[in-house]
Amino acid sequence: MDQDDALTQWLAAFRDAVSAGKFVKLALAKPTAAAGDLKAVDVRPILVKEALKLSFTYHYRTRDVVKNYGLEESAALISELLNGKINSGRLYTLAADISLARREAGFKLSRAPASQKRLPELSHNRAKQRFIESAGRTYLNRLGVTDAQGKVHKNSQDKFRQINKYVEVLDGLIKQSDSGKKLRIVDMGAGKGYLTFALYDHLANSLKLDVDVVGVEQREDLVALCNDIARAEDFKNLRFVQGSIAKHDCAGADIVIALHACDTATDDAINKAIRAKASLIVVAPCCHKQIRREMEGGSGTHSLDVLMRHGTYVDRMAEMVTDGLRAELLELQGYKTKLFEFVSDAHTPKNVMIVASRQASDRRPEDVEKLRESIAATKAQFGIVTHHLERLLDRS
Repeated sequence: MDQDDALTQWLAAFRDAVSAGKFVKLALAKPTAAAGDLKAVDVRPILVKEALKLSFTYHYRTRDVVKNYGLEESAALISELLNGKINSGRLYTLAADISLARREAGFKLSRAPASQKRLPELSHNRAKQRFIESAGRTYLNRLGVTDAQGKVHKNSQDKFRQINKYVEVLDGLIKQSDSGKKLRIVDMGAGKGYLTFALYDHLANSLKLDVDVVGVEQREDLVALCNDIARAEDFKNLRFVQGSIAKHDCAGADIVIALHACDTATDDAINKAIRAKASLIVVAPCCHKQIRREMEGGSGTHSLDVLMRHGTYVDRMAEMVTDGLRAELLELQGYKTKLFEFVSDAHTPKNVMIVASRQASDRRPEDVEKLRESIAATKAQFGIVTHHLERLLDRS
């Protein structure tokens, strides 16, 4: 089957699914260089004034744009994207999941059993999608998030929102980097496993991906609890191990996650992920004591005395400087980074996430030099001798 045949068949399957009322959604990912800052496109059916439309959400680096089109216009737009800006697409129908991926010889089609069992809500103003519903998730009950009937406890509402936002973020990142092979995920500092269980459930049970997830936790009682729950839920490829972040071997990991690892433990996780050549690193740092101490004891060249004499502002500045340097140090190691708030600070103050994606090509020497100069200038400005992540990366 040549490239045109594969694309034609895939677009025909899309039209047929929409016409037959079996279309669930469509995801376009893996942008080409011609895509600019366009990262991905999602398509879903909606009703607008009682007429069926297809809603396109264009995910750009800093914003999302939503536009609605009819069937034939949608098919033409999708074809145009796949012929220049996008390398892969996945069509979800009630009959099957059909993937289209660009290879050296052209596009290749592949089919999988349908992962979606029901049609989406077509209302244009539908309720916000939850990636993890509370009903039927007995692990949420075992973890104390819900009661026996699946209702979220009042004091767990923020935790439940955080779980869903976390899964939503990881869902998008993993779909963009989906290689079709088994995903090995290490969750450093898993704690009680709220987010680890939810992510495994979504990837293994909702998306039907082949995954192996390991939660690393220092406290033996939490490791025992989480393993008991994983066995009770029959989550066969989810396990928890006892140990520290600094000592855990991440070799073979595709994705390394560390949420709310305190102070330099986040740097330990990043260092382990870099040395494992993980394709995706996701951290939500907690505490920034190391850089705060250096800023207080150093002799920086900044002119921010009006702010730095107030402890609250020193804390905030330390957070920004610590994570900004982490991002540049990751980029120096060949990663592309993004920092953003993944949940509102009304729900948790630990709301900044750093996402790093490993790039296939080496950095140009001039880009490496600019990064080194920027890191050195920031350290000099704030009186920082060394960032803990620097120290770890220098050890070879």
